[in-house]
Amino acid sequence: METPDKTADDGSEYAPATSIASQNWEQAAAEPTYRAAVVDLLGALAYGELAAFERLAEDAKLAPSLADKAELASMASAEFGHFEKLRERLARIDEDPTAAMEPFAAPLEEFHRLTAPSDWLEGLIKAYVGDSIASDFYREVATRLDTDTRALVLSVLADTGHSSFAVEKVRAAIEADPRVGGRLALWARRLMGEALSQAQRVVAERDALSTMLVGGLADGFDLAEVGKMFSRITEAHTKRMAALGLAA
Repeated sequence: METPDKTADDGSEYAPATSIASQNWEQAAAEPTYRAAVVDLLGALAYGELAAFERLAEDAKLAPSLADKAELASMASAEFGHFEKLRERLARIDEDPTAAMEPFAAPLEEFHRLTAPSDWLEGLIKAYVGDSIASDFYREVATRLDTDTRALVLSVLADTGHSSFAVEKVRAAIEADPRVGGRLALWARRLMGEALSQAQRVVAERDALSTMLVGGLADGFDLAEVGKMFSRITEAHTKRMAALGLAA
């Protein structure tokens, strides 16, 4: 099985690898299990974007300067825009957006409860590391989606500015006080563990999603490929930690 190309941050170079990935939504949705998997995926993404909007708006209160507060507010606005795109798509395919999001509310809220940042820097790390892990997972899944759904998913995974903003602020903080680095490295490792645990739990609890991932639909992932997928996500996390100036 070929490994998807990942040369572009927005996913534009990702190579579709299944028969479903060459179909449009109308063709692919004729398979009931596939349709259910996509509804689950869009519901999870939509709730994630809504939660990201709320979290960034809260984090803005911790910002040390007016410029930082404005930057986070702008990011929050972009996340809400992504949420609206997903909500509109669910409604367009005759699915209730609230019902689609509901199964993912509790696990995502539990993740946010377990990883509530204690200060501005931890909030930045969470936005950068936590959101990036989720985005990596969804980009991996996107290679197995129909052309219409894949385009939507990749568009809402576009970087809202977290990456460069977080890297700049965190590196500056470590330069000013190197002791900060150890604490933030531990925090990022905790985020990584919690994020992967929640992702695995959600997939295991949603039959349609797990069927798509382990090969029950078209040429979907087999169990070995799922393991490789999580290995790639872990490798990407290590690179992000290096960009922050932290040890993985």
